[in-house]
Amino acid sequence: MLPRGLAVVASSGVTAQAEAMQKKRALKAIEDKADAEEIVSRLDGIIIQISANASEAGKLFGSVGVAEIAQALQDQVGLEIDRKDISGETAKEIGTHQFTLHLHPEVEMQVTVDVQSEV
Repeated sequence: MLPRGLAVVASSGVTAQAEAMQKKRALKAIEDKADAEEIVSRLDGIIIQISANASEAGKLFGSVGVAEIAQALQDQVGLEIDRKDISGETAKEIGTHQFTLHLHPEVEMQVTVDVQSEV
């Protein structure tokens, strides 16, 4: 492995550098978790409103999915959440629906989305 550059000899300098990198990653993880918890406190109790075309029976012409939720979060709350970090059943009817935001490996939250008919 050494000749191909896939490994290095564990000298004191390399060991110190590896420890410094581990500390830096640990501090970044703590900061990321704190940022995620701040987002949870900002979104606590907020209901996201989305308007969509629907029939008189309440069925949507199409659906409301994670892309629409991400856009609504950005428009209404000012948070840019990647749609890969949102999960839940696609909304196909008017009403309230629950989606899960995966903000950090240790921080998740439920967000309520109210889908209304466009008038």
